[in-house]
Amino acid sequence: MYQDEILEEIHKYREEYAKSFNYDLNAIFEDLKKKQMAHQDQVVTLPIKRKYQKS
Repeated sequence: MYQDEILEEIHKYREEYAKSFNYDLNAIFEDLKKKQMAHQDQVVTLPIKRKYQKS
């Protein structure tokens, strides 16, 4: 079976990151918000893509 080294590295990092917060989603969310606030100049806001229904 094909193994993607990049995906394995991403999964390893994600596991280590979650483990560092004892898998607490609220703590992870707060950490990510802090990181985002520290780099506000790098946050991109994209327009909302809407799917239009046919009449």
